[in-house]
Formats: sequence, C-alpha cells, structure tokens
Amino acid sequence: MKLSKFLVPTLKENPADAEVISHKLMVRAGMIRKLTAGIYSYLPLGYRSLRKVEQICREEMDAAGAQEVYLPVAQPSELWKESGRWEIYGKELLRFKDRHDRECCLGPTHEEVITDLVRREVRSYRDLPLNLYQIQTKFRDEIRPRFGLMRGREFIMKDGYSFDTTEDMAEKTYIEMRDAYQKIFTRCGLEFRAVEADSGPIGGSFSHEFMVLAATGEDTIVSCDSCDYAANMEKAEIRTEEFSFPVSEGSPEAVSTPGASTVEEVAKFLGLKAENIIKTLILKTENGAIAVLLRGDHELNEVKVKNFLKVSDIVMANADTIEEVTGGPMGFSGPVGLSNIPVLADRAIFGVESAVVGGNRHETHLINVDPRRHFKVDQSGDFRAATAGDLCPRCSGTLRLSRGIEVGHIFKLGDKYSKAMNASFLDPDGKEQFMIMGCYGIGVSRVLAAAIEQNHDDDGIIFPPPIAPFTVMITPVGAKSETINEVAGRIYEDLWSSGIDALLDDRDERPGVKFKDADLLGIPFRITIGQKALAQGNVELRNRRTKETILVKPEDVIPEVRKLTEKWAQRA
Repeated sequence: MKLSKFLVPTLKENPADAEVISHKLMVRAGMIRKLTAGIYSYLPLGYRSLRKVEQICREEMDAAGAQEVYLPVAQPSELWKESGRWEIYGKELLRFKDRHDRECCLGPTHEEVITDLVRREVRSYRDLPLNLYQIQTKFRDEIRPRFGLMRGREFIMKDGYSFDTTEDMAEKTYIEMRDAYQKIFTRCGLEFRAVEADSGPIGGSFSHEFMVLAATGEDTIVSCDSCDYAANMEKAEIRTEEFSFPVSEGSPEAVSTPGASTVEEVAKFLGLKAENIIKTLILKTENGAIAVLLRGDHELNEVKVKNFLKVSDIVMANADTIEEVTGGPMGFSGPVGLSNIPVLADRAIFGVESAVVGGNRHETHLINVDPRRHFKVDQSGDFRAATAGDLCPRCSGTLRLSRGIEVGHIFKLGDKYSKAMNASFLDPDGKEQFMIMGCYGIGVSRVLAAAIEQNHDDDGIIFPPPIAPFTVMITPVGAKSETINEVAGRIYEDLWSSGIDALLDDRDERPGVKFKDADLLGIPFRITIGQKALAQGNVELRNRRTKETILVKPEDVIPEVRKLTEKWAQRA
C-alpha cells in the first residue's frame, strides 16, 4: 500500500474531547472518527489492525474446536422475556418496535439467540458438546460513553457459547476457553492477567475477566502479594481478622455535632479517626429499604450487597425515605433503635471499639457504642470494597491494588439460560436433561485501544507487530533520486511477496514529516532509504519500540525484519 493513496488523515493536535491516550492517538493517527457519542467509524488503518485482532481470535477459537457462526443483531423481545432479562437488563438495552409494533432490541449480547438456535437443532447427547462463536457488532446504550473505543455504545465483540452434557464437561470446556484466551492475548502482545470477576447481568456461577495491565485503566485489580489470588474490585473478597476486646459496660451517649454530617466532618469535630466511626447507609431495592453498616474509612461494594440480597438494583435512598425509616434527617442515620428495616453489617464494624454512630436526630451522634451490644444486626458479611493492605482470602498475604482494562470475560452459566428457555437433550438413558452452558467474550475493538494504552510514548503508538496495521514502513528520503525510488519500490514488492505487509511513504514531504508520521502510526519497523547509506550499499532499519537503528543491505531486509519480529515474539 502506498501512503499517497491511503486514507490516513493524521492530526498534529489532540482532539478536544479525548481524555485517554488511546482515544487521542487513534484519532490523531487517522484510525477512527467519531460519528456521535460512543459510536465511531473505523478508517482503513484502524480497520486493518482490527482485522488482525479478529484473525488471531478466529485462529485460536478454531484451534480449540469452536465453530464460527453469525447471529442477528436485531432480537425479538420474546426471547429476552423467556430468559427473564427483558425486565431487568436496564436502560443499556436499546429497545424499539418494528413496523408491526413488535418489541425488539439491538443485541448487547447473544445468550438468548444462541440458546434458541441450539434448542431447535440439538436433540441428543450425541450432538454435544457444542462450542459456537461469532465476531459481530454489539450495541449497549451506555449512559456515559467515554474514552473512545474503551467504553463506546457500539463495539465489535467476539462472543462464544458452549453447550455440554455435564458440569464436569462444562468445566473442561471452560478451562479450554481460558487457555485459548491466554493464547489470544499473548499473541496480541498484551501484558495481562486473568482475575476472578462478578458475572453481572450475564449471570452464572463463576467468571474470570482478562485485564490488560495499564496505569490508565478504569478498572481496579485486587491481587495478593503472596499467592496467585486476583479479582476485580466488584468480586474481591476480604478475610476479616478475629477481633478480641472487652465488651463495653457503658451506654451510648448523645452528643451534639453541629454542621458535621459526613464521616470526615464528624471525625474532625470529635477529634477521632474515620475508622472509629460506623456509618449507616440507607439503600432502596425492589424489595424495600435496607440499612448497611460500614466502618467510616471503608466504601460500599454495591455488587456484593446486590448478590447477597439477590436483587437486581440498589440505589441510595432520598431524604424523604431516610426520614421515614430512621426518624431523622439525611446525614445523621444510625443503627441504634433502628428496627423497622433489615440491617446488614460489614464484618469489619465488629472490630470498632467504642464506636461513633449517627443519632437519627438533627446534628446528633452517639458515642461509646458497642456494635456487639447496642443495636441489632440481621445479617453480617463482606459488603465493602477492598483496600490495599487488606488480608488475602486465600492465604496469609495482603492485598494490593493496580489498574487494568477489561478486554475479555468468560462465564460459567450452568443451566441459567437452558432451563429458562427449555434447551434440553436426551441422555443415554432417554431422560431429558438441560444443557450446561458457558459464555466467552472478547472486546475486539477494546483490545486495540488497550494495546495502545499499554504501548505508546511521547511520539505516538508503538504497535506490537501481530496487530500493527502494517509491519514495515518504507521511507525514501533526501533529494529525489531514481535510484532511491527504485530501491524503495523493490524492497516494497519483495516484502509483500514474502508475506510481510508494508506501507510505502511515497509522499512528497520533508524527511522530518515522514519520520514523525511513522512514529505516530506506530508501525513496528521503519526502513529509511537515503543517499548517504545507499551510497555504501545499505538502508537503515529502525525498531520503533527500542529506537535502535541498524544498517542492512537491501537484500537482507526481509531476514532482518523476520529476525526482529521473532525476537519481539520471544520477549512477549
């Protein structure tokens, strides 16, 4: 491909609406353009990289025994109502009606569609196991799309679904898919980690996320400093210490706390640390209001509470609800005397000796409160977000926090969808059994953005060779010369003939402009053909990542590029 004929509208300045590196660089490099909020067009350079990611996914899925299909993006509501998700999925599900007034949605995922397909075609255990996947556009109507391809409304996804006869067979498939995902992300040149995760609206009993490690990641990874335990923030478990201190013999005492309603304000007013305070959060669920008690320096993990209560949503209660259930104003809620709503307590509160709590009265708190004596707790558990230094739930180590970008997610679905949608088969004894399912997703477009977040410098993108739009950039420079152009053309043809994709910068531009664009685009290797080196029978071969330049003879370019690519693969 010749750059003069290639649509690569590069920009010198960062776009005003771009916040993260990948968004800035993909727009500047002419890879994507915004159509509307969270929806992007892929230009030729970006689409070439995207297709390489897709191809790696296909090769590893096929090698693992999966078969590719292509499913409709428009889905009838009947299927979603069968699974029970039509009512609970939320506003991210873009619903619409067709001309016959039938309810439909744009598929954010395809569990219902694939289950419907398989239940129609599979009758016997002899037809199983079955593992199907597709690479297709999805749509989720995000309330706040941002960060370019990192969190868009329309995106490209590799989603796969497995159907097995038993839990043991499903476990085997799950492990095979986990291993295939490891290979995919390794081949893409990503530094990543598989972590335990919450299954969210997909459902199921167990799941893993694949996180690309990047300081700019919007997700938090919780991992142990002593063992291989790792989870995302929603799933991360915390081992609670054993608390032992004398039971308080005193009684709670009301104190006036004018102008102090937040934990920080109360701690400052009373001269205490936040960890000496027990805060009471009043929340609303579809089943009514609840109270959750947390230590003052801890934050609520809403997912843990939702999973514990088996509810679809929780929100902070408004002032009217708080006053109705506590008898006091917002900002002064406390557990003492709270008896008309369920009270959940994070286990860490039982380690607070002589605690401060809200007094359920205006500008009033209670001191000298013993959480083991002075108020009722209906249920206790792990309801808080993990913090650095917490105890590992698997060993005696401590937890640490790092940042990551989710690029893949695999789920054990069990019979959640097969049972709801009657996807069954006849076993060897002729008995009807429900299929055991798994679900496996990769955000293909997000992989591209994550790779850039992890691989860039001040000059632009540094693509790993397997997913770079081109492997080599050929840059003839200096005074116009038939010899230079002839050598450049010959190297260009030889590279393509050898299966190495190359981009020839044949533009009439200054060398500095060409070099700057080559660095911005992130092509792994650049061959510079200039008069000085060529006079000695050489061209320059530059490694974009290491910035090392070596002199090679034109006839040695192909083996040297292959050698550098292999060296990169071994390092990755």
